[in-house]
Amino acid sequence: MFKRIYVPVDNSEHSMTSIELAVDLAKRFGSELVGCHAYAARMHDIRFKQMEFTLPSEYQVEEELEKQRNIHDTLITMGLELISDSYLDVMKKQCEVENLPLEQRMMDGKNYKVIVEDINNSECDLVIMGALGLGAVRDSMIGSVCERVVRRTKTDTLVIKNTSPLEEQLRANGNGSVKHELGNGGNIVVCVDGSPESFAGLRTAMSMGKSLNKEVEAIAVYDPYLHYTMFNSIANVLTEKASKVFKFKEQEQLHEEVIDTGLAKIYQSHLEVSRKIAEDEDVDLKITLLDGKAFEKIIQYVKRERPWLLVMGRIGVHSDEDMDVGSNTENLLRLVPCNVFLSSKRYTPAIDVSAEESMTWTEEATRILNTAPEGVRGIARTTIHRWAMERGHSVISRKVIEKSMATILPPRAMKAMGIIAEEVAIEKGNLLESETYVCRECGYAARDVKPVVCPVCSAKADQFQKLDKDAIENLAPLEGGIEEEETFDNVKLKWTSEAKQALQNVPSGYQRRRTKAQIEKNARVKKLPTITRGLVYEVAGDIIEETQNLEARGRLPSTPLRAEKKTKIAENANAPETEIIQDGEFSWKASAFARLNRVPEGFMRDKTKERIENCARRKGVDLITLEIAEEGIADSRKIMEETISRNAKDDND
Repeated sequence: MFKRIYVPVDNSEHSMTSIELAVDLAKRFGSELVGCHAYAARMHDIRFKQMEFTLPSEYQVEEELEKQRNIHDTLITMGLELISDSYLDVMKKQCEVENLPLEQRMMDGKNYKVIVEDINNSECDLVIMGALGLGAVRDSMIGSVCERVVRRTKTDTLVIKNTSPLEEQLRANGNGSVKHELGNGGNIVVCVDGSPESFAGLRTAMSMGKSLNKEVEAIAVYDPYLHYTMFNSIANVLTEKASKVFKFKEQEQLHEEVIDTGLAKIYQSHLEVSRKIAEDEDVDLKITLLDGKAFEKIIQYVKRERPWLLVMGRIGVHSDEDMDVGSNTENLLRLVPCNVFLSSKRYTPAIDVSAEESMTWTEEATRILNTAPEGVRGIARTTIHRWAMERGHSVISRKVIEKSMATILPPRAMKAMGIIAEEVAIEKGNLLESETYVCRECGYAARDVKPVVCPVCSAKADQFQKLDKDAIENLAPLEGGIEEEETFDNVKLKWTSEAKQALQNVPSGYQRRRTKAQIEKNARVKKLPTITRGLVYEVAGDIIEETQNLEARGRLPSTPLRAEKKTKIAENANAPETEIIQDGEFSWKASAFARLNRVPEGFMRDKTKERIENCARRKGVDLITLEIAEEGIADSRKIMEETISRNAKDDND
């Protein structure tokens, strides 16, 4: 796997861990090792000359001054060489114990410059170096030498951030049922975005996983909220004339249909290809699709799952090949707390290689492809190739494009984009009146019919939950009334007062603007009649949790749309009356749980549960009986009636 491993050393904690890991990997893969230390004798020479005027007068004569210069040069050069030799001697002793070959290099010059030059001129296929050096302070995230080396080299690089004992880091991660300390004993997570660098990183991760007895999983992130946020921002600065030319309403409708379905499926296809690559290597690969800002979602995932190593391409699928480091990679390199592997190698999956080599395109098909934005043209081409290859096509025609795109785009979107001919386009009517089913696993929203299988994550039909829009409408009065707002493209959305208040828990500025746009987008995709507090926490719960103390805020309402947040109510609905069910800070009698279970599932049940718990708090008890449950429900009913009555009175006035 690794033939030659290069390790810059500087006697720091991170450097010591780099040496240990390099020796361990070299032992497993039969690699040669190169250890180097760079010192800057010239810098000391310049500093000495700058300070010569401070020498006593008897030393500032020509002959004596030259003598002092020679003494200083000799001492500095010898001293720095001795220090370098001592640093490298640590690595040498470890290699001798394991009987591994080591080449030692000492270089005079600006540290990062000579290290970069040496790496680029060597035949090493892996660099292992510490994220921080001896100059690190408490708030340091990545050292200047590490950052500059990463930017200026094209060799796979493993950046050490975890300095705990290597034995703890390399212990097997088990079956995933036990949470480990961050970076200790965890698995290997690979970020896949369809780029050759990310697929190469996956192959490297699988080889390391087999050798280190660590599980490997792949994650992909797509951002369906970006365009909505951008449109929302643009709308505030364009003139009325420009807004008419831009056609916000039509643009947003097209993007909702294209991005909400197509982009998710494209990134899911990258994960499916990853799983196929893993199957060929006899690796059972877990795959996860996330939605949101890539580096933000990956950081959250890393903090939650606590992997030992995060693997990602040095550049992403949208990067130019001459770019040094992709923006997401740069952010993650700084911010994630675990070790990071930057993949510079490139690997194109066999299915895509075969497609490129065996497929020809008609002129009309090429013209249609070229109408797509340049940034997504490569993704579209890959999607078409994969679809055509699976069905035995060798020529990409207009019909092939129409049929392949029909698997990820609604007909109306295809018609608007000019991909599908008008005579074969199918209009579906007014979607505002349609039913919406949401996948519990990935959050995909389907309209009109309940899917047999999720087109994004392949979840079964029983994982789809129908959104109870009537329940949401009934919940709205309990959350302090309704406020209506108009979006940038003139769509009117309703917010409950509590939803508005919950949004204020997000830090003001760009973060709140982006979060608000994500919430609006989420509501529009799912065709929700009203934005409730539950939806705000579903979208922005992670941000709110980071900015406020959880206990001070009270328990967050659960959401039925995410499997990890499902309530225990359904699980215990048929428990014997004598059984006491523990749920958070309260114990529940089975009859109380059964009563709560009769409330419509979703936001209404969440809110009712909260009212019952508040009733128990008022009484100063921690066991919820059927009587307390009924009293809490009665409180909810009374508040709803008062709100409805008040709203009716306001309407009459």
